[in-house]
Amino acid sequence: MGNIFGHLFRISTFGESHGGGVGVVIDGCPPQLEISAEEIQVELDRRRPGQSKITTPRKEADTCEILSGVFEGKTLGTPISILVRNKDTRPQDYDEMSEKYRPSHADATYDAKYGIRNWQGGGRSSARETIGRVAAGAIAKKILRQVANVEVIAYVKRIKDLEGVVDPNTVTLEQVESNIVRCPDAECGDRMIELIEQIGRQGDSIGGVVECVARNVPKGLGEPVFDKLEADIAKGVMSLPASKGFEIGSGFGGTLLTGIEHNDEFYIDQSGEIRTLTNRSGGIQGGFPTEKISFCELHLSRQQQLEKSRKL
Repeated sequence: MGNIFGHLFRISTFGESHGGGVGVVIDGCPPQLEISAEEIQVELDRRRPGQSKITTPRKEADTCEILSGVFEGKTLGTPISILVRNKDTRPQDYDEMSEKYRPSHADATYDAKYGIRNWQGGGRSSARETIGRVAAGAIAKKILRQVANVEVIAYVKRIKDLEGVVDPNTVTLEQVESNIVRCPDAECGDRMIELIEQIGRQGDSIGGVVECVARNVPKGLGEPVFDKLEADIAKGVMSLPASKGFEIGSGFGGTLLTGIEHNDEFYIDQSGEIRTLTNRSGGIQGGFPTEKISFCELHLSRQQQLEKSRKL
């Protein structure tokens, strides 16, 4: 219940923050896709805790194990199970949380729903749940790249009132990875880091905005009405811990424009492809992609945990 996402490519994540491990079961991956634990590990290393001074200090190698669905370096078309064992478990650090609810955490709501909760590090609501998403995403990204040459890039656009200047049409992964806050605007990234450290020393936390760009998205992807592409994307990103807002294209800013100002005018390019002069709709209209670029924003309620509860 509530742990499965997707239809044709379906994932089910499992595990708790300080349990034996976390991971994912992937169903619907086509056979004969070349994949290795090393490829998945590259993506897991990007999210691994303890890499910099602005992330949780928890020390985890996050080494993945492929338990099923892959043979001799190729997928079998059967369910793929990936496990990451928890090593740096310190449940004693959360003894106080067994009797006290943390503000703005899931402690009280999990108790209200189930009458029982794993209070060690947040249990199922911990950000370590995202390990399964990242592992599955590594495989999904490879499928999209091979089938349609789709490129997906996400980056930090804003921390509190510091906003980087980023062109979604030209931003590269190398620019994103150039600093520990992963803001392609290097100068703004340095100021973001300083602000996060300053707030952290005060035992407080701040939020930010992550922007995601998808290039070469095939036209017609998605389904009508309830399964529109932006609806599926919204559900995926809004189920992430600390997510508090979602925009696509011009987002809420589009409400400040008239219809004529906001419309994306069509034209035919030199190859005969129908395109739009602007991208205020975010590359999606009626639930289907219209362009080979789209972008969305994810608003986070915090960039780092309170000092007392930074151990995810």
